[in-house]
Amino acid sequence: MTALTPMSLTQPDWAERSRQAVWHPCTQMKVHERFPPRAIVAAEGPWLIDDQGHRILDAVSSWWVNLFGHNFGPIREVITDQLGKLDHIMLAGLTHPPVVELSERLADLTGLGHAFYASDGASATEIALKMSAHSWRNLGQPEKHQFIGLQGGYHGETAGALSVTDIPLFREAYAPLLRLSATLPSPDPRHAAAGVSAEAHTQAAIDALAAYLAEHHTRTAALILEPLVQGAAGMAMYAPDYLVAVRELCDRYAVHWIADEIAVGFGRTGTLFAHQQARRADGSGVKPDFICLSKGLTGGVLPLSAVLTTDAVYVAFYDDRTVHGFLHSHSYTGNPLACRAALAVLDTFAARDADGHDVLSRNRVVAERFTQLTAPLRAHPRVKATRHLGMIWAWDIDTAEPTFAARYHRAALDAGLLLRPIGSTLYVMPPYVLTESDQRALAEGLVRVLDQVLAEIDALPVSSVSNAVPATDAVRMA
Repeated sequence: MTALTPMSLTQPDWAERSRQAVWHPCTQMKVHERFPPRAIVAAEGPWLIDDQGHRILDAVSSWWVNLFGHNFGPIREVITDQLGKLDHIMLAGLTHPPVVELSERLADLTGLGHAFYASDGASATEIALKMSAHSWRNLGQPEKHQFIGLQGGYHGETAGALSVTDIPLFREAYAPLLRLSATLPSPDPRHAAAGVSAEAHTQAAIDALAAYLAEHHTRTAALILEPLVQGAAGMAMYAPDYLVAVRELCDRYAVHWIADEIAVGFGRTGTLFAHQQARRADGSGVKPDFICLSKGLTGGVLPLSAVLTTDAVYVAFYDDRTVHGFLHSHSYTGNPLACRAALAVLDTFAARDADGHDVLSRNRVVAERFTQLTAPLRAHPRVKATRHLGMIWAWDIDTAEPTFAARYHRAALDAGLLLRPIGSTLYVMPPYVLTESDQRALAEGLVRVLDQVLAEIDALPVSSVSNAVPATDAVRMA
């Protein structure tokens, strides 16, 4: 291997300096020998600006975190205000106003409370898993320490989170380190057998869960799932009826339900939280035992995650004995700056414009318009399936070429669009602030880049092994 030559700190080539100094996430670093990372030096609204002055539309919200555009004034202003008061304190034995107010408001919005904070989604998953199993132990049922995940589920890349993640590329290398969970069928109707309706497939997934819990509930602590949309599975979307059945079965067999709303919360699916779309026959809603939040929690500005749970779980830890406490911590738990950013996000959702519209109602108008603008993509001869929910759109492309995602990503960047397909699934999850002209440019760019990339792929020799462009975007990465 050729040694890399150290570069001067004054060298303006940010991409090369990054290649030498930074280990980029979920990346085969050798890729950057041929395809250097794009250096972003500024951002405003949905637009990124690179070091050459090019504007790039952030159509994936920078890994699904950005809600209201970059450099969003209300978030920037409260962080600046908080920085002049209190930057950070430890939360063990101390507290501060932003974390108290944020915890109270999240409880009001979800019906769950006792917020426990960390910095990222994977940490939230770890907390929820540990909290579930430990609570059963405190309740005299230590045998309930196993977990269930769904086919195609993604919950993070730390050891505990990987144990409930069903993405082989991520977890196979670390299998000896993991305590793998049981994986049950997904209600994603794309998995339905020929001639089987979406409704029948959903019922089959429900029946599989019921059969598993009937046999294994005495050793099962919790089921974890992404409500309504499984991101890493290619934006797999399924019916809310499945969540209603999950709640009934978890109640019947005394198993916790952990709702991973990390990617789908804060309006992404059309409601503030995705699980809120699940309704029983009498119209009443369902509520999980745990909710994991991150990404949009701070509008994509600062790292923060939260786990909310029920009074019953909290009481299982409330004791004079230290060993019955939840002995888990993060140095930056409940950071005041991040909590203020999250409060600004909640304020933005609560606010109404001069016409009386809030964020969610405005999003419905934006979504309807973008769906119309993408009709040519929906009708494209190489698009096999289209789906849309809230502010998420996805199109399955008819190609078996393993480098499709990486090729599309690079071609889109050249066209001024940040897009990262998942395997052969092209998707869009933009900030909520796209103008009509932004949407039109994105819709037209989606088709133009698709045609370009498919033409390149179709021109490849049939016998070639397509490794010219490493498929670093074969799966969702976070």
